[in-house]
Amino acid sequence: MAASARRKEAMGGDAFAAALMVAPAALLLGLFFVWPFLRGLWISATRWDGFSAPVFVGFANYARLFGDGLFQGALINNLIFVALILVFKNGFGMGLALLLDRALFLRGPIRAAVFIPVTLSFAATGLLWSWIYNPVFGLLNAALDLAGLAGLKRSWLGDAEIALYAIVAVDIWKWLGFHAVIYLAGLQTIPAELYEAARIDGANAFHRFRHITLPLMMPVVLINVILGLSGAFVRNFDIVQVLTQGGPNHATEVVMTLMVKTAFQDGNMGYASAMGFTLFLIVGLCCVALLALMRRSRVEL
Repeated sequence: MAASARRKEAMGGDAFAAALMVAPAALLLGLFFVWPFLRGLWISATRWDGFSAPVFVGFANYARLFGDGLFQGALINNLIFVALILVFKNGFGMGLALLLDRALFLRGPIRAAVFIPVTLSFAATGLLWSWIYNPVFGLLNAALDLAGLAGLKRSWLGDAEIALYAIVAVDIWKWLGFHAVIYLAGLQTIPAELYEAARIDGANAFHRFRHITLPLMMPVVLINVILGLSGAFVRNFDIVQVLTQGGPNHATEVVMTLMVKTAFQDGNMGYASAMGFTLFLIVGLCCVALLALMRRSRVEL
């Protein structure tokens, strides 16, 4: 009985010590994540300009989204952004990783150069590409002139039909090295013996990729898809804002830029919060679906 009591006392002391160590992190998490989340959810159910007292309106802000053409257009632009980002970042990222995994001359410096765009700030990236895309003295139009393709010259950020795709290209350029490095790390975990056995059996490069590399890389692919998905939905504000501010005529407007304008230019914090939580719900459901797919597609060596 005495030994049991001492064990219980020791366990109680350990639990108290554990709670004491976790408390600072839990406090910070609650202060900077949980409370702002709950506060934002409350604001999304109000009509509030940021200064006067909030007026509770229930789900009126969310109902308004269904009839808001600007929001629907921004969401469609987001979906186009996401689709192109996922295809090209993952396709080019995998291809680049396969290339960098080979014994290339100056492989180390090449890997570093590929990753350099990731280290640039969004402001620097936007300024650089605004010069490249400039219709008068931009490098892109100048290169088309030199190549004898003057008919392809455009006002890349001023043409409503191509401005969004021009921004997508910038985002791909900036983050391609990041995704390639993740793929490269995944490639280096695949045992070389599997490839050697496949070569002995007569498998060519395509068959080795199809039956060894791709199945074993599926968890890495899904991680990159989730990162690309979340980034394309919620981390595209900076690049769009710097390059076009959502123009011309809302052709490059995404939900994040529209949300900021609604909150700080129109003074409608409640409606902007409803946009944000709707976007959060969409991204959350997509990520949950992809995580479920990741668990089903896991391959054991």
